[in-house]
Amino acid sequence: MSNYQNRTIFFLLTLSLFACKSADISNHKSLKVSFLSEYVLPEQILVDETLVGGLSGIDYYKDTYYLVCDDSNNPRIYEASIIFESHKISNVHIDKVVLIDNANDFLDLEAIRFDQRSNHILLTSEGHIIQNKNPLFFGIDTMGKIKTRFEIPESFKANSSQKPRHNGTLEGLCLSFDRKGFWIAMELPLKTDGPEPQITATKSPVRITFINSKTKTPERQFAYFLDPVAKKPVGNFSVNGLTDLLEYNKDIFLVLERSYSSGLGNQGNTIKLFKVDATSASNTLKEHSLKDSGFVSATKKLLLNFEDLRNQLTNQSIDNIEGITFGPRLPNGNLSLILVSDNNFNRLEKQLNQFILLEIIDN
Repeated sequence: MSNYQNRTIFFLLTLSLFACKSADISNHKSLKVSFLSEYVLPEQILVDETLVGGLSGIDYYKDTYYLVCDDSNNPRIYEASIIFESHKISNVHIDKVVLIDNANDFLDLEAIRFDQRSNHILLTSEGHIIQNKNPLFFGIDTMGKIKTRFEIPESFKANSSQKPRHNGTLEGLCLSFDRKGFWIAMELPLKTDGPEPQITATKSPVRITFINSKTKTPERQFAYFLDPVAKKPVGNFSVNGLTDLLEYNKDIFLVLERSYSSGLGNQGNTIKLFKVDATSASNTLKEHSLKDSGFVSATKKLLLNFEDLRNQLTNQSIDNIEGITFGPRLPNGNLSLILVSDNNFNRLEKQLNQFILLEIIDN
């Protein structure tokens, strides 16, 4: 048996040892991440007559990857296999489509997690604020039937006096580190909290809320400030917001921010990964406005600016990265991160179904 075969077998064995918990490591002060590989899923892949694209969230459990599609006309998720060779993604195979059995809500699905306790797949939807359709946090079974609904803060609902922004609501979702609940995250600030990020610095706090898994109700919330928009647009549109998150250790989060500036082609997206520390942050759940409340925000530290990876990626393109999950442990024992991009079905410009593999280094 070759050394390569030995390494491959060892790696496959490590997959079965990984649970969705982040790690049993308490020393996170020196947390770092490094780039390992990229894989671009080919265009025009059809699974049961559905086009694979719009991949806005990803999760991993027991060798299966769950991908959520944000096609509001046909809400669905995919089950997939991701094949590794040493420290690289060698293939991504879409195995199955699950259609969401729901006709009563507007589902603009954005984030996905597999909850092993309930055996349900958890999803967030941004709803449609303009049409007065509420954002949602709910769970489905593996056949796509809605089995549970969670209460979200009143401030996030479409008719709230705190005025959530259209297409800027429930974007991120993760299981809590202690497995007692879930964290849901807004993409953009409520209008009463502050402005959307601009090219120049603004105070734009975004709210992240803990939902108790037993009561299914909000219990705690914190906020942190988004970065400014990274690049001046050539067109008339720009945005920066939170796209997904993971709780790595108690009150320590890995948070993705995606800045987009129109008119720049495949240079328009700027993706940043932060370590966000909410240990000393205020509970903002009952705060009507964060503009003058004197709240203590969570702190953030940049872990990776994907601009530094452009030369290593297809067409020097960092696409619309919206999903992140803990993956399997690598042969060296380090934990992996897998990220996925939403190609928007190439409606506006040429985009990629891009998967990126990172390694967590925590000494």
